[in-house]
Amino acid sequence: MAAFELAGKRIEPGSHQHILIPAVRLYNDAPLDLRVDVFHGTRPGPVMLLCAAIHGDELNGIEICRQIIDQTDALQLHGTLIVVPIVNLFGFIQQSRYLPDRRDLNRCFPGSERGALGSRMAYLFSEELVKKCTHIVDLHTGAIHRSNLPQIRVDVENATALDMAKAFGSPVILHSKERDGSLRAFANELGIPLILYEAGEALRFDDASINAGVIGVQNVMKHLKMVKGRRRGKRITPVIARRSTWIRAEKDGLVLRKVELGQTIQKGQVLAHSVNPHAGEADIISSPVRGIIIGCSNIPVANEGEALFNVAQFEKEEISEATEVVGSFTEVFDNKTPL
Repeated sequence: MAAFELAGKRIEPGSHQHILIPAVRLYNDAPLDLRVDVFHGTRPGPVMLLCAAIHGDELNGIEICRQIIDQTDALQLHGTLIVVPIVNLFGFIQQSRYLPDRRDLNRCFPGSERGALGSRMAYLFSEELVKKCTHIVDLHTGAIHRSNLPQIRVDVENATALDMAKAFGSPVILHSKERDGSLRAFANELGIPLILYEAGEALRFDDASINAGVIGVQNVMKHLKMVKGRRRGKRITPVIARRSTWIRAEKDGLVLRKVELGQTIQKGQVLAHSVNPHAGEADIISSPVRGIIIGCSNIPVANEGEALFNVAQFEKEEISEATEVVGSFTEVFDNKTPL
């Protein structure tokens, strides 16, 4: 088994190294380095990249990475595990989704060595890390004031990525095409299977999302035969939704929610009441589709057009199965109040 090389460093078989890759310098000339943990196994196998916080305010993935680092033993590993807990360094420091110039780092791939800040950071990540790996797990959460039910987003036409998604064990797999400039689109261009885990809310830790994420990553590693052992947690067979629909506020007002994340809803069901904060009758917000709520707004103030509920849609004969799967998941990962 040969040594693994990354960013000019050699990682010997059976070892774990912390590597600092110079990224940028701050206004005061202080360096800002990309921290990478590399576990190089004793036997050949895949090179899996696990990364989080491409959006700097998405914190659940950082804690998932920390626990994976703490629980991984290079001596028991087949292949190589590369872990980057914080990709968007600027966003994390500023508790922001974006870079200082308001660009979205996940729309900058593959980047450019001479481009804007986001383009340069994407280029560094692409050249030093993405092109070295064979599989990727990318960790995300919902946006500020918006929660996501644990789910995997993947192009279900990619058989290898779909197998990874099923192994992860999240209750819902949402078919999703790549967006231009995203890490997922770039990985697809390179032929690298990538699954994207979405769970929880920005700037919050959520125990259920974190625990499910840690177990899911380890299940993918077992699926890829990087580690031995039985898959962790109760075996959950995910249900696949080929589309989802955002239900939006038709007018400004306060939203009194009547349903919860993970709940099965029927077409025409009342999801919320929209009220004027001063007076007047409540307007009903009902669902135009049947499905399961996989994302919802947590803030009760809504402007016209505000996204309130994301509903994963299933065929009529699939609804009961989907309801059972989500219910089983909720029983195993009892969702506690976010910290």
